[in-house]
Amino acid sequence: MIELKLNKKIKMPAIFVGHGSPMTADVDNAYNEAWRKFAKKLPKPKAIIVISAHWNIKDVAVSDLEKPKQIYDFYGFPDKLYKLKYPVAGSFELAEKVRKILAPIVDVKINNEWGIDHGGWIPLLSFFPEADVPVVQLSLDYSKSTQEHYDIGKALAPLREEGIMIIGSGDIVHNLREIEYEEDAKPFDWAVEFEQKVLTLIAKNDHKSLIDVENLDNKSYLSVPTIEHYLPLLYVLATKDKDDEVEYFAKGITHGSISMTSFVLK
Repeated sequence: MIELKLNKKIKMPAIFVGHGSPMTADVDNAYNEAWRKFAKKLPKPKAIIVISAHWNIKDVAVSDLEKPKQIYDFYGFPDKLYKLKYPVAGSFELAEKVRKILAPIVDVKINNEWGIDHGGWIPLLSFFPEADVPVVQLSLDYSKSTQEHYDIGKALAPLREEGIMIIGSGDIVHNLREIEYEEDAKPFDWAVEFEQKVLTLIAKNDHKSLIDVENLDNKSYLSVPTIEHYLPLLYVLATKDKDDEVEYFAKGITHGSISMTSFVLK
């Protein structure tokens, strides 16, 4: 197990990444290229907390395994995607620190049945390709309200001051029922309008409106038919402080209804 030496010398950025399709892991993908370009600017953290859209259980949980398994939680894609490896270490110390910092608001369980899913390892392949930074994934508790999810993110914010990077991996717009086959298909008008509204509210620092996503737009149900891909956005925004700037390193909507827009707080 890698021992963490947590300190308060450098504040880590917090990142929201629109991870989109697993095909983003393809080295010829334009968004993958944007991620790798962005990664050159990243400081190396002591460890990373990932909040992925793909771990949904009725608990707030973390894994404390020394070697969390890599999960290929997608089906029907080219064989080369299932051969990609990201043998990252976990961190018992960080898992315990997450449990301790969240204890005043929620009981965090230890759950080692999951691991690092594609919402985590696909962007991390671009951000830290050497897999040399320990990773702890935090689950999304589907029984919690959007406000409760935001509050959990806010409670994690002080860890940024201790060299811990927080990454939320989801999509601002994510509707598989309306998806177009072609990656470069024209985005649906409702997807463009919803995303633009979200970006405007981020610029205004209006987190209250973003938390109330069901009433954000009269077609919110199309852009966010289920909440799990939107929630990582709230976790990252909740860590924002008055000195943070928002910098976008990828923008766009693929397949008509999947947002790839990604930003960093720094």
